Amino acid sequence: MPLVQMSILEGRSAEAKRALIREVTDAVVRTLGVQPDAVRVLLYEMPKANWAVGGVSKADSSS
Repeated sequence: MPLVQMSILEGRSAEAKRALIREVTDAVVRTLGVQPDAVRVLLYEMPKANWAVGGVSKADSSS
């Protein structure tokens, strides 16, 4: 049973997250030859204050 875990910044729409889960599931099915109901996808949404690049949190950066 494949398990895919992804961390993303919070703020994306429910539809965008549904599409991501669908696409990741499809990729695992194609690549590993498993049934879709065997694939588990976990999304972890991180607040921008808890995600940093180059020592600067995304909450404090302009990008």
